[in-house]
Amino acid sequence: MTETDFLNAPFPAATAPDPSDDLSGPGRYFNRELSWLAFNWRVLEEAENTRVPLLERLRFLSISATNLDEFYTVRVAGLRELALSGNTTPAADGLTPAQQLTRINANARDLMDRQQDVYAELKARMAEEGIHILTRSDLDKADHTFLEGVFLQSVFPVLSPLAIDPAHPFPFIPSTGYSLALQLERAKDGKTLRALLPIPQQIDRFVRLNAPEGQVRVIPLEELLLLHIGTLYPRYKVKGHCTFRVLRDSDLEVEDEAEDLVREFEVALKRRRRGEVVRLNISAKAPEGLKRIIMEELPVKEDETIETEGLIGVGHLSELVLKERPDLLWPAFTPRVPERVQDHEGDMFAAIRQKDMLLHHPYETFDMVVRFLKQAAADPNVVAIKQTLYRTSQDSPIVDALCEAAEAGKQVTALVELKARFDEAANIRQSRKLERAGVHVVYGFLNLKTHAKLSAVIRREGDKTVTYSHFGTGNYHHITARIYTDLSFFTTDPVLGRDMTRLFNYLSGYAQPEDLENLGVSPLTLKQKLLDMFEQEALNAEAGKPAAIWGKMNSIIEADVIDKLYEVSQRGVKVSLVVRGICGLRPGIEGLSENIRIKSIVGRFLEHSRIVCVGNGHELPSKKARVFISSADWMGRNLNRRVETLVECENPTVKAQIVSQIMAANMADTAQSWILRPNGQFERPAPETQERSFSCHRFFLENPSLSGRGSAGAKDVPELTHAAE
Repeated sequence: MTETDFLNAPFPAATAPDPSDDLSGPGRYFNRELSWLAFNWRVLEEAENTRVPLLERLRFLSISATNLDEFYTVRVAGLRELALSGNTTPAADGLTPAQQLTRINANARDLMDRQQDVYAELKARMAEEGIHILTRSDLDKADHTFLEGVFLQSVFPVLSPLAIDPAHPFPFIPSTGYSLALQLERAKDGKTLRALLPIPQQIDRFVRLNAPEGQVRVIPLEELLLLHIGTLYPRYKVKGHCTFRVLRDSDLEVEDEAEDLVREFEVALKRRRRGEVVRLNISAKAPEGLKRIIMEELPVKEDETIETEGLIGVGHLSELVLKERPDLLWPAFTPRVPERVQDHEGDMFAAIRQKDMLLHHPYETFDMVVRFLKQAAADPNVVAIKQTLYRTSQDSPIVDALCEAAEAGKQVTALVELKARFDEAANIRQSRKLERAGVHVVYGFLNLKTHAKLSAVIRREGDKTVTYSHFGTGNYHHITARIYTDLSFFTTDPVLGRDMTRLFNYLSGYAQPEDLENLGVSPLTLKQKLLDMFEQEALNAEAGKPAAIWGKMNSIIEADVIDKLYEVSQRGVKVSLVVRGICGLRPGIEGLSENIRIKSIVGRFLEHSRIVCVGNGHELPSKKARVFISSADWMGRNLNRRVETLVECENPTVKAQIVSQIMAANMADTAQSWILRPNGQFERPAPETQERSFSCHRFFLENPSLSGRGSAGAKDVPELTHAAE
């Protein structure tokens, strides 16, 4: 039995605190930013995991790079602004903005160096499998002829070479913009010219070459450009060159009194594009003159400049995750349609009427959520639909269904959250599409993000109306729903229907809900509901009853919640948490958190569902536990500055599914779990044997969700086992 098996392994022995730790103050917490970097290291280590298919390893490498880009454009940009303004206010862990930046930059540089090492290793392994990433020196005459055609037809028309001299000011380079800088010399008189060649983001980074059957040959776009500088600058020789990429501050500021929120966000998006540069990646051994000009003109400081020996823009490697090589990808799977929906011949309303239903995505298809809304749009008995939209896809079937419903004469209200980071522009487009169809679009609160995932369908049935409610832990985004693990809870419970109505009234009319019967809602009641729940467990422990808390979330950083967990753990409550990303809580410290253990699961699917279970006087897992799903992580922003929901699931089958199937499998996972040590380091203990390791992802792929099965009951929980790899 390995210690990552939280279902069966005992709590580990606690570690004595370091004498220098102030456990009554900052020493109680891990730094948020460094904890996030630790998560991204775990993502990168999946790129090194030989149990992962080769091109999926390449995908993990790409994800680690794009994650780091976003981290710099948002979190690091904010800290940089604070440090430049002279702000010395420490974070919860005691570090000032400047101190955090120093540690972040050192850690991130190590991470980027490691990315290059991993890329070199994967590149060699890919070549063994017939996928070759080439340079100019690898090309033969036939390649040159082929690439000349590609260049002239597809690349040359969209290039805009720019001279750098007093008559030509240094051009604006957008965030994530990638450019080639050139030092040229005219052949006839030796006159020098410096030029920039912005590399169009609309063109793929890797150009495909002719190759024998079963082989793939590609060349990076910058290599193609260097081959054809003579076409752009006839009669000039290249004396030196470098590539560089910039990241800019991507935070948004919106005026508090914005009269037209959509227009204000459009202006703010333009400001984001022109934000200050927070990081410059430039190729190693760049000509000193070119490097100096680039740094001065952007402008960036030495500590914001990173010289890269290798590939700049590692995130673009996602282009090489080739569908034509299924042998190098995860085995394909088809998300299941719940048996109960099939029993009712696809009728979602009939399936939900039978009893509450919880679907586990991506193992159960997100198409059921789409079908729910499409059926509502076409059903003459449906009189109204209410929907929140935080993140949606470009061609969202959810948005299409809402438009169809409005055009069919139903009353449709959509709350579109314009403040969904990096999806603001997409949400503006969707809101206009909805309005054109006759949907009543609202934007919620200016100072609160609406992050709750809610859908209500009001249906006339006989002489009454019934509210069909959907509560989700993830976004209404049919693309990300293929890789994010999330929960969809469908119910006709009139209590939840009333709470849903009160909450939508709050979102659209600012009518603060009172007397909520089930829901906890941020920023009003959710945090206090959590704290009260934890307190009750402590009272159970003091009364000699079993007391336990199981939690699953993306992040935990909110000090009040962390401190309450420390307190109740000291009073005898056993706390086991699965935290995918940021974690500010220090587990396993003597006198502080010896009854708390934490692990992170990183694997094929992105763990995204938020769940909390409390023993309620019983050992976990138990059918008498209290079970909740939520849209909220345990962070200050979610609990204090966003509209979020915490839903108690009371149906016995749904409870059994969450506690004894979903949470139990996460707790039992040993194949892809990392233990958080008291010093803040995550370690992945080696499974006893590969055959005996248990993967929760594999288990869920092989076992249908309990409440979606036609005749399943709370006693039908499958055994936690799966086929060998």
